[in-house]
Amino acid sequence: MNWHFPLLFVLGTLTSVCSQFSFYPLEELSSDVGIQVFNQIVKVKPHDNVVVSPHGIASVLGVLQLGADGKTKKQLTTMMRYSVNGVGKALKKINRLIVSKKNKDIVTIANAVFAKSGFKMEVPFVTRNKEVFQCSVKSVDFEDPSEACDSINQWVKNETRGMIDQVVAPDDIDGSLTRLVLVNAVYFKGLWKSRFRPENTKKRPFYGADGKTYQVPMLSQLSIFRCGKLS
Repeated sequence: MNWHFPLLFVLGTLTSVCSQFSFYPLEELSSDVGIQVFNQIVKVKPHDNVVVSPHGIASVLGVLQLGADGKTKKQLTTMMRYSVNGVGKALKKINRLIVSKKNKDIVTIANAVFAKSGFKMEVPFVTRNKEVFQCSVKSVDFEDPSEACDSINQWVKNETRGMIDQVVAPDDIDGSLTRLVLVNAVYFKGLWKSRFRPENTKKRPFYGADGKTYQVPMLSQLSIFRCGKLS
């Protein structure tokens, strides 16, 4: 299936990200893609706070890869550093490990394809994405950007338990061109491995990117931790 229309990526922005084909352990692949995307975003918005989900980005691209063909499929596969037929299998394995009941943290991952009303997608694409990513397909009226945004944002709000209530605005949608909006939502709630004592939380200076100093409550603890250096 070849796609030749604009796509809007939500919670996963891909901008000029490409790399040479090589193989890494599964747990490193999604992070590598996430770091590349993160670096591109901060170049565009150097003064903004930026948080990305590497696995979320990989999942959105994985959804695309399962529906792509030819040059598009090759580019996605190369950038994601998976074998041509291994994207779905690899991401499915990672997804299963993350949301496993053996994991003490609470993690839920949801993916959705919001398609223009009347837009027909091939059955194998829909079936495969549901199997691999538990990806649901929903129809929305992009000719009414406000209504479409309300539907998408409500879905995200439900999936993130109210923590994220808006990811797309009417200005992000072109009613005459938009055909698909791909969304990945991740909800995570975990405990610190080394917990902070409430009584150690005190007001301390926080130096903002705007050059101003703010007094904010800061957690603190004194201990010995392993650390690494990323170059």
